[in-house]
Amino acid sequence: MFSRLNLRALAKHILLVLAGNALYALAVTIFILPCQLVTGGSTGIALSVQHWLHIPVPDFVFIFNIITFVLGFITLGKQFALSTALSSFCYPIILKIFQQIPFLQNLTTDVVLGTLLGGLMLGCAIGIVLGAGSSTGGMDFLVVLLNKKFRIPMSAVIYSLDCFILLAQLLFSNPEKVLYGVLLVIIYSTVLDKVLLAGHSRLQVKIITNKEEELRDIIIHKLDLGVTLVKAEAGFTRQDKNMLLTIVTNRQLAKLNQLVQQTDPEAFMIIHQVNEVHGRGFTFARSSEKAPTK
Repeated sequence: MFSRLNLRALAKHILLVLAGNALYALAVTIFILPCQLVTGGSTGIALSVQHWLHIPVPDFVFIFNIITFVLGFITLGKQFALSTALSSFCYPIILKIFQQIPFLQNLTTDVVLGTLLGGLMLGCAIGIVLGAGSSTGGMDFLVVLLNKKFRIPMSAVIYSLDCFILLAQLLFSNPEKVLYGVLLVIIYSTVLDKVLLAGHSRLQVKIITNKEEELRDIIIHKLDLGVTLVKAEAGFTRQDKNMLLTIVTNRQLAKLNQLVQQTDPEAFMIIHQVNEVHGRGFTFARSSEKAPTK
């Protein structure tokens, strides 16, 4: 039986995947289709098929996702299929629903506005789905398959497929629209990277000081942060030292800097950004035990 924690995690996962796909469908409905923008992925293929065969975009995406879902299940296994199932089937359904609302399709036909806001929304949408540990379905099957079978980097496959899909739309689209499509892909790819790192980046601070015990107590008890003592040796004097290593948020940095300067104005601080932090106090609960004092 599922525990309450597992059910909560499953519910959160489903809600995030649904929210990401809803945002993706909303971007396509409001900006991509009314502004006649070209794009990559399964939606880009659907736009080409709609032009040549007059099959509505939601209908083709639904059929395409079923085919790739089955192929993914056969070639990549049940785990991959389950990770894409929700996105594969809910995105075309949500897209179909949104397209029945005339208001959403009449907000703007400005290509520049559609490219900028559409790219922003698509990047956020994909980031939400990937951040939830799922995938967006569709072209993901081919990307993972080529990476697994031929060791081709996923990013190279994604960009190559998107470029091929965009170039294919040159047969019926204005070349200028294709250039806007390239810009759209660049925007949502950039936003995607930012969304995936949002909330995870931290600042790593290294402090070399002669008052390590005082600063250690301040970091632990006043700032409620973890700290690690790293053995170091001064390069000029060859004197043994303890370097303090801690991880802070941007908001905590100013307070830490102030306390360090008050305690030891001669302390040497090194600060640089880290993309993600895992461990106690960050990705799972901090121990209830209090740190010993000296």
